[in-house]
Amino acid sequence: MSLNAESTAFRSALEVIRAVEPRVADAIEAELADQRESLKLIASENYASPATLLAMGNWFSDKYAEGTVGRRFYAGCQNVDTVEALAAEHARELFGAAHAYVQPHSGIDANLVAFWAILADRIESPALKKAQVRQVNDLTEADWFALRRELGNQRMLGMSLDAGGHLTHGFRPNISGKMFDQRSYGTDPATGLIDYDKVAEAAREFQPLILVAGYSAYPRKVNFRIMREIADSVGATFMVDMAHFAGLVAGKVFTGDFDPVPHAHIVTTTTHKSLRGPRGGMVLCGPELADQVDRGCPMVLGGPLPHVMAAKAVALAEARRPDFPDYAQRIVGNAQALAEGLLRRGAKLVTGGTDNHLVLIDVSGYGLTGRQAEQALLDSGIVTNRNAVPQDPNGAWYTSGIRIGTPALTTRGLGTAEMDATAELIHTVLSQTNPGGSKAKYVLDPALADKVSKQASELLTKFPLYPAVDLG
Repeated sequence: MSLNAESTAFRSALEVIRAVEPRVADAIEAELADQRESLKLIASENYASPATLLAMGNWFSDKYAEGTVGRRFYAGCQNVDTVEALAAEHARELFGAAHAYVQPHSGIDANLVAFWAILADRIESPALKKAQVRQVNDLTEADWFALRRELGNQRMLGMSLDAGGHLTHGFRPNISGKMFDQRSYGTDPATGLIDYDKVAEAAREFQPLILVAGYSAYPRKVNFRIMREIADSVGATFMVDMAHFAGLVAGKVFTGDFDPVPHAHIVTTTTHKSLRGPRGGMVLCGPELADQVDRGCPMVLGGPLPHVMAAKAVALAEARRPDFPDYAQRIVGNAQALAEGLLRRGAKLVTGGTDNHLVLIDVSGYGLTGRQAEQALLDSGIVTNRNAVPQDPNGAWYTSGIRIGTPALTTRGLGTAEMDATAELIHTVLSQTNPGGSKAKYVLDPALADKVSKQASELLTKFPLYPAVDLG
């Protein structure tokens, strides 16, 4: 029997790799096997298409291409220009943005580009008021000295880590917490929801240069119209990090007040997670910030990764297909079914449910820490990650929560019935796990873990991962 194109491509690639370093080839095969057999519920992970994966393994990896399309610091970049322009075009059309910058290597890189673009555009320093040195690349050493002094006075207001924000929104150990005089807004202690009046109050008191919205562990929608109004009321630049829910925006599940692109001055995202592309980042903005954003390299970034930009172009083209909105809607439907299944079994959920792709379980209701719950589930074939809950008594390392998401399982084709079965497996493991004398140790019957692992594998049997890829 002749092999299809996908099987031939991946078999051939592994054969070539194995001839040089067989252990790498073995690890690649093992990773595919592990992903095929595990219930992947990490909210920030997905499965990229074979076309997206293959777009990363080619000669574009060999190219240096600092600069932007048509303005490179290296010769011979005409083909890089083609794929970068295609990726940016797809991004603009998909999200309705005026400008797209597709070079960031990650979400953190995208946020750094955005922060520096805002600073360069907004800081009222003598150096930046001079038209002849308006661009960052034109500043003298004396200008930079004055600028660094002013940087210490710039303020950012973002969502706190335990409320669901991201570490790049001002978490002290992160560079964002060192660049800015930072303050966080949280959520209502009773509901776990954003209190927009409290955010407005904090903005009036703190007077930030940047107001950041977006999250990595907040299970609800955010009203970006209201957040923009708050930013405008204090003269702040409104930035949205939509890394987690970009696929829901692209798929038109989040529209109107819940679509950040029409409301934010600048939007950052990753291209994996719910967008189902390669690991990487992206910045969307209007024309007023476009010039500064396009200076991300060399201001913040190193050389672009042309092979990843090629994969971004492929994935963004896939997201523009007519079936992507259905996929995005099924992500949310599955998350809500998973939440309902857990609630019926007595689980405690932050905010009591979800409007998006993720569910946050407060595992203190099971007498566990997040660290204990995460490992017990992993022993049972269920891949999740521990996460802080609002006002978490266990902090950001051990935590009291487990974050679960549905983008990956939705890609495999699982539906609401399978989400209920998944809720049963999660509840079974957590209810049968006991603390083991420390915040990390736990006790779980290995026979139960093996039983649940087999049930998880059986659940996935009807939904093969990469069915067109046969490695033999």
